[in-house]
Amino acid sequence: MTAPRIDTDTLRRLPKAVLHDHLDGGLRPATVVELAAAVGHTLPTTDPDELAAWYFEAANSGDLVRYIATFEHTLAVMQSREGLLRTAEEYVLDLAEDGVVYGEVRYAPELMVNGGLTLPEVVETVQEGLAAGMEKAKAAGTPVRVGTLLCGMRMFDRTKETADLAVAFRDSGVVGFDIAGAEDGFPPADHLAAFEHLRRESVPFTIHAGEAHGLPSIHQALQVCGAQRIGHGVRITDDIVDGKLGRLAGWVRDRRVALEMCPTSNLQTGAATSIAEHPITELKNLGFRVTLNTDNRLVSGTTMTREMSLLVEQAGWTAADLRTVTVNALKSAFIPFDERKALIEDVVLPGYEPAL
Repeated sequence: MTAPRIDTDTLRRLPKAVLHDHLDGGLRPATVVELAAAVGHTLPTTDPDELAAWYFEAANSGDLVRYIATFEHTLAVMQSREGLLRTAEEYVLDLAEDGVVYGEVRYAPELMVNGGLTLPEVVETVQEGLAAGMEKAKAAGTPVRVGTLLCGMRMFDRTKETADLAVAFRDSGVVGFDIAGAEDGFPPADHLAAFEHLRRESVPFTIHAGEAHGLPSIHQALQVCGAQRIGHGVRITDDIVDGKLGRLAGWVRDRRVALEMCPTSNLQTGAATSIAEHPITELKNLGFRVTLNTDNRLVSGTTMTREMSLLVEQAGWTAADLRTVTVNALKSAFIPFDERKALIEDVVLPGYEPAL
């Protein structure tokens, strides 16, 4: 049976929650152009529309190296206080415009120190920009709560420093930690000291796993490192045969480990073959705590509204399905229980009633 179509305006108004979204992958094209001109960085094109198209083409090339290379240009304009303030503030306003009521934004401070800022100064500046964005969104009648995840780069050796930052700033807007970067060949256990430190300090963390590498990556992230959530996790389906769950898949489902799934991005990096066949639908139907995310809005040419629309149009999702993944995200957000509960009961559930 085909699900009734939900129009784009309705989808845009639905309250949304996003747990997996990279700050340096979500800049406005016009902002990249203006900031690049200010710092003398050469772009593939200085036309914002053409730049957006360039990013989208690179992301859809099927070449992971080319996909990752696109970040050279966003990071180039995020090395100064001015660049970080502007991009962080606009990030929040763009979420609010998209109907997001709760978001967690992640970035790697170590990639933003080439302009002379220290690691703590990077974090302080981003938090200042996010706070300004939240104030403006609230004043406009579209309030959004944004928490920060600090990322360590798994192919480098500064993850312990970044974990220290997460501990130091946990009362100043930083809600958790992550490791990002090339997954294959850089197992999460290489950074076990950072994860053990975070656990001792009661700071929650997620780990990119099960995207470019399979079940061993997910197993290590959960059972060795102690992650509370998994970034992407599409390869957990390798442990499911004809609907029967293996031990790892059973652990993920039964312990309600949230999977931060990013359909469009997964297609672009080759972790999935189509929206219709994306594992998020099967896993949702099997009772996993799946969440819907954008990953990199500029690079993937997407928004939460677009991700929802694709699932509705190509995978038969209903408003009830969209509500489920939104509630799932808030249940697994790295903020206090009372704040999560209030967002679910006071914002999300009433917000979905007209669409059901």
